[in-house]
Amino acid sequence: MKYTLTLLLFALATIGSGQLAHAAEPVSGEALTLPTIDGKSLSPLDTGGKKAVVLFFVSPYCPTSNTFAPEMNAIHAEFDEAFAFRFVHSDTSVTPADMSQHATLMEFKAPVLNDHDQKLARLVGARITPEAVVIDGKGKVVYQGRINDLYLGPTKRQREIKNHDLRNALKAILEGRDVPIPRTEAIGCEIGVTE
Repeated sequence: MKYTLTLLLFALATIGSGQLAHAAEPVSGEALTLPTIDGKSLSPLDTGGKKAVVLFFVSPYCPTSNTFAPEMNAIHAEFDEAFAFRFVHSDTSVTPADMSQHATLMEFKAPVLNDHDQKLARLVGARITPEAVVIDGKGKVVYQGRINDLYLGPTKRQREIKNHDLRNALKAILEGRDVPIPRTEAIGCEIGVTE
């Protein structure tokens, strides 16, 4: 009951602040391309014919983000056939060398994007690392927030995960259902998105 009330209050506060406004309308970023750490260029919102794109906003300088790397990799491995995955660096202080080293250390297998100008972060409203954003083929944000509830606050870590929010969202999409909880609060480090 307490958890449900907390979620409801967060949702109402978020709606009141206008942060969910982008979720109702499709994201318009078809022309957006970002460099990958291996020097290529990629459209981050291109599903490649899959059901949706899953964006993981990450940072090598965020311990919370790094804690979630094994879970992000496990989700990527489990859902790779149906979803396109991207790891996104939007922190302007991260160097390309640090991005490459981070991808190697964290064993990321999906494309790693350099969003140094924060175009993608601003487009989807990402503010935290780690934060997951799922965008369907029509450009609609169908899930945004935490990967799971391992952290209930910046320094409040649970002993065990009770809610696998991102996994539940991806399973719902696979089954053709609406995502039961389309917005949760990501816990971690501020990206520092400039307006």
